[in-house]
Amino acid sequence: MVNIREFISEGEPGAVDLHAEVTELDLLKPKRILTDKPVIKNLFLNKRILITGAGGSIGSELSRQIASYHPSYLALLDRDESALHSVQLGIRNKAFLDENSLILADIREPERLMQAFKEVMPELVIHAAALKHITFLQRTPSEAFKTNVMGTLNVLEAAQQVGVKVFINISTDKAADPSSALGYSKLIAERLTAAVTQGRFLSVRFGNVLGSRGSVLPTFQTQIALGGPLTVTHPQATRYFMTIPEAVQLVLQAASIGKAGETLIWDMGSPLKIDEIARFLVARSQKPIEIIYTGLRPGEKMHETLLAQTEKGERSSEWPITHVRTLALDSKIVRAWTDTSLKGLAQLSAM
Repeated sequence: MVNIREFISEGEPGAVDLHAEVTELDLLKPKRILTDKPVIKNLFLNKRILITGAGGSIGSELSRQIASYHPSYLALLDRDESALHSVQLGIRNKAFLDENSLILADIREPERLMQAFKEVMPELVIHAAALKHITFLQRTPSEAFKTNVMGTLNVLEAAQQVGVKVFINISTDKAADPSSALGYSKLIAERLTAAVTQGRFLSVRFGNVLGSRGSVLPTFQTQIALGGPLTVTHPQATRYFMTIPEAVQLVLQAASIGKAGETLIWDMGSPLKIDEIARFLVARSQKPIEIIYTGLRPGEKMHETLLAQTEKGERSSEWPITHVRTLALDSKIVRAWTDTSLKGLAQLSAM
């Protein structure tokens, strides 16, 4: 375990503005991610691209970075019209929602999804749409099944129907030795992706993304603005963290080097104590903010892992990446599955 101070961005002590808003870059030293930009550019240049969950934290940054590689068509799909409005404004400096490339659709609805895919005819798909809040999904595991499992299956089947060549499923470290509805559902999604034999269909797995919606940084900042207290589950709880731009660069690198049926896992360094992040933010605020410990929530782990105990990874010689051959799961089994309880999800993920 390392101290958060080893990860705090370097700078001249006298130059630190204690009243400035804290960003994810204040908490993590930006890692130098050496992506193969010519290869990545060739992957996206003049290609037809579709991104699901394009209005989310990861999806919107993916959209922005991919747009810089000049695809011939960039389709942004989301069920949230306000999110599409925001991402169009960020990429094209207008927000009229007047472009056919902005697609209002829910991945839970296979007919609408298929219609969208047939209209776009994408060559490469990045699947970022998902439900991700562990507490909600633990209480309502059927929702995790509908979106993260069946929604992913709908996207996979639509992609196969139109001949998609490259498919990147964005996953999470919660899928490694899962203990929650979120983890079970994302592991199932990885295995469904691995079952596709056409083209290069693969998954990318990483830990918590600082600065994303609902993540620890904006949550703590809101609690500080309200005068506290800050709520931390456990003083010893740790998580792996990276910034949104880092996560997106790594997804793009995966799209260029990943093989069919793999899950690519990023070396995220040492995990950080959430309690130390909270204390750093309180100290930065210069306010007498209390920190209270609520206890681990159902489905949460004290410490996350990126690689399951049963997974055997092969470390890349060029990149801080581990390649894992993912056990495929037959989509017919999933289509016929009826037990969407927590126990049912656990059973399906282990089949």
